[in-house]
Amino acid sequence: MKRGPPDRKAQAQRAALNALRRAQRTADKAGVKLSDWEGEFLDSVTERVKTYGRAFADPEKGGAGEAFSMMQHIKLKEIVAKAKGEPRFPPKRGGGFKRRGPAKPEPEGD
Repeated sequence: MKRGPPDRKAQAQRAALNALRRAQRTADKAGVKLSDWEGEFLDSVTERVKTYGRAFADPEKGGAGEAFSMMQHIKLKEIVAKAKGEPRFPPKRGGGFKRRGPAKPEPEGD
């Protein structure tokens, strides 16, 4: 029996819920006390994903098939890093158009 193509929205929803559960479980196992804001963030995002299938309304804040916005991804990664005890660094911003080294002189041909 052949299956139809997978439902991308349902896959994204399951992946998001698993990531949220994993973050909460990691913090609980490590004994890390999440701040009130972080706990509320995890709870509210979980509720929105369960209810609507995604945690943000504005399509410009994330991909069409994604369950989290870009900033929600970043915050979730920060919570997981805190739970694992990894050093927390501010997110890196784009470097813009910078040279990667000194300009190479052009060979002179006679």
